[in-house]
Amino acid sequence: MSAPHYQQFINGEWVDSAEHYEIRSPASNELIATVAKGTTGDVDAAVAAAKAAHASGVWRNTPPEARADLLNAVAGRLGERLEELAALQTRENGATIRVTGALHIGLSIAQLQYLAELAKSYEFESAGPDITAPLPAQGILRREPLGVVAAIVPWNIPLLVIVWKIAPALAAGNTVVLKPDEHAPLLALELAKEFEAAGVPAGVLNVVTGDGEPVGAHLSSHPDVRKVAFTGSTVVGKEILRASADTVKRVTLELGGKGPNIILDDADLSVAVDGALYAGLANNGQACEAGTRILVANSIKEEFTAKLIERAKTLTLGDPLDLATDVGPVISSTQKERILSFLDTAVQQGATVALGGGSPAGGHYDVGNWIEPTIFTDVTNDMQIAREEVFGPVLVVIGYDSVEQAIEIANDTHYGLSAGVWGRDEARATDVARKIDAGMVYVNDWHVINPMYPFGGYKQSGLGREGGPDALDEYTEHKYISIDRAGPIQNRAFALVVGTPPA
Repeated sequence: MSAPHYQQFINGEWVDSAEHYEIRSPASNELIATVAKGTTGDVDAAVAAAKAAHASGVWRNTPPEARADLLNAVAGRLGERLEELAALQTRENGATIRVTGALHIGLSIAQLQYLAELAKSYEFESAGPDITAPLPAQGILRREPLGVVAAIVPWNIPLLVIVWKIAPALAAGNTVVLKPDEHAPLLALELAKEFEAAGVPAGVLNVVTGDGEPVGAHLSSHPDVRKVAFTGSTVVGKEILRASADTVKRVTLELGGKGPNIILDDADLSVAVDGALYAGLANNGQACEAGTRILVANSIKEEFTAKLIERAKTLTLGDPLDLATDVGPVISSTQKERILSFLDTAVQQGATVALGGGSPAGGHYDVGNWIEPTIFTDVTNDMQIAREEVFGPVLVVIGYDSVEQAIEIANDTHYGLSAGVWGRDEARATDVARKIDAGMVYVNDWHVINPMYPFGGYKQSGLGREGGPDALDEYTEHKYISIDRAGPIQNRAFALVVGTPPA
């Protein structure tokens, strides 16, 4: 059976392109689908459709409750297809089926439902405090949609990141042009099918597929786009920030991370060891908020590291569609080679390979993009492996002598997305958490992604937040309307300038 072909979704129509590209399984190199390779012309068409839909008022004038109903309808449709979509996501990007079902699809559904409820209760208009001095006036406070929002998303957890962006944008009454990563566009296009089936008006949601350059770059700099919401590397985020300057776009950036995971000297090692592996290796280590720097008190470092290595040896690296698999492949051969170069440099700089350290061979490992779960010891925080985002199943262990030193090492990075602290004394661990420069700090856990809480980082890990009770604020403009209550012109403030009329 031939692989399916996916077209782009522009102005309510499915639109093909002159060129196509292939989506192949990172585990087996099997052809999964072919996809339209969009162009800058497709971006222009999609932005024009979104701009026209916004100007018409077909969506922004729809009551928030009706917008919420559409989001809930899409959530319901995704729920009916959960197993099917989880399998498709696993085949497309190599995340294990245990992760795609619960995290990629399950959390996306919960996020849609949360944003739908938020839209119903959000104060799009409210009465401001009455002004009595120097002269009386009535104030109205409004939250209005921005217009055309560009959502540019990565390949690692695509559906959830898409929903983080387009759900609040649509709930607030904006129109959207979505650009999925060229490595993993299929869930974006399946989502567009569900929005179409749920009755989204033409032009309100558009999906353009293709390469980051030129498609993503053209979209992020387009003069008719009023906001760019981007998740990806810090390098590309900086480029988007520069591109937004000429038209003073609103920008939300969720960028890289190098999460410090602090194991205190009173930590329950049976919990902390599994927690450290979960923090660093979930989603095959391809998560921006992964806990990749394990900082361990030197008094327990030897015991912790031994237990960590022994537990990691029990993990299964294999077919991501098999429920028994713990770690799957990385996304591409390019990413595989990039990770291997990090591993080589780490050894050259003095780190010791305590587990893994390369690419397995033989059998199914001879096809696909495989990296062994890898643990480095004898690492210092100035090494490349401790400072740069590897984006693969690679952990480093760094010792510390005091809690103050652990905090100093944790904060010695230009990232600030996530962090973790493990210890039996919850009050002490929480006090450490307060001192870490990161947007999200987990105590005795990791990857706690809840729609009710904001997701985002400090420093070069980004700008703004995804989710949480203020999610719609990121996609609205604040307007103040003042209505005069002063009466005759003699009582008005502008009489100070124009004077009072003759008697």
